[in-house]
Amino acid sequence: MRLASLVICILAFAASVAAQSGSINARTGQPNTQPDLSLGSIHGRVVLPNGSPLNTQVKVILLSLRGTRDITLTDNQGQFEFHSLPPAQYTIEVEADKLLFEISSERTQVFGGAASVVNITLKEKTSSARNNSGSNVISVGEIGKDVPDKARKEFERASKFADAGKALEAIDHLRKAIAIYPNFMVAHNDLGAQLLEQGNLDEAATELHRAIELDPKAFNPYLNLGIVLIRQKKFTEAADTLRKSLSLMSDSPAAKLYLGLALMNKNEFGDAERELKTAYHLGGTAYSDALFYLGELYMRKGERKLARQAFEDYLHDEPSNATNAAQARKLIGTLQ
Repeated sequence: MRLASLVICILAFAASVAAQSGSINARTGQPNTQPDLSLGSIHGRVVLPNGSPLNTQVKVILLSLRGTRDITLTDNQGQFEFHSLPPAQYTIEVEADKLLFEISSERTQVFGGAASVVNITLKEKTSSARNNSGSNVISVGEIGKDVPDKARKEFERASKFADAGKALEAIDHLRKAIAIYPNFMVAHNDLGAQLLEQGNLDEAATELHRAIELDPKAFNPYLNLGIVLIRQKKFTEAADTLRKSLSLMSDSPAAKLYLGLALMNKNEFGDAERELKTAYHLGGTAYSDALFYLGELYMRKGERKLARQAFEDYLHDEPSNATNAAQARKLIGTLQ
């Protein structure tokens, strides 16, 4: 898990839902069935050429002998999944920043009732290919070649501490990396994300503004800053910042979800409802908190039936001990 993935710490609500035989899916109205053990799945991760985790979303295409079967996006740790796959051999293609990386591919075999694990390493384009592109855009996922080795090593140490859940140690090494190389955009971004996790919002905002100054085309700092601004209850500024993040990555479910929250707190209910629904459509059960927030939105509007349905849909997606599960059950009780 990359440090920048902490921008999604509030979003760590991916749920594994057990289907109920004979029950009805609250969203689709279709009967649920028991899992088909004849089908398999693919769980994958995309990493940068130096082995570092990817900290931005990229497109992943699943190909079978008959052509394209499915398309998804990685999350902000470079992870992706494909489910309900018939046993067969598949090819996975990854399309990252085309100005910097070749299309990467990997073959894998899927077996019934099992998950196949795939790791895909991006391959940089040659210098000549980059120069012919006519663009100076730098990928948010790339640690620049100008970063000194000492700063890079401090950043790598910080990543290891973050993966181990040792936030204070991670913050310390990120500060050291920035002291060595003040223009280390990714380190500023990840320090901001760590400080956000610790509740140090003012300092987090400072680091994220600096990251944006260093690379105005980087998606993650805008998303992180939008989350900080929501926590600071600066909802108008948060909405503007999150719209900027979506101008850089229009299909980010995380940015859609947080924009929906910002708009809901501005009482712009129509736009907020659209953004939250889109977040769930794009992200699926990994973003089922969008359903919980839709329930809150409908309660504010006095639409009790829709609110109850949204909370029930949320509980259908989430395990009983999920972050907002107890609150959802309580609110459903008030909507009887």
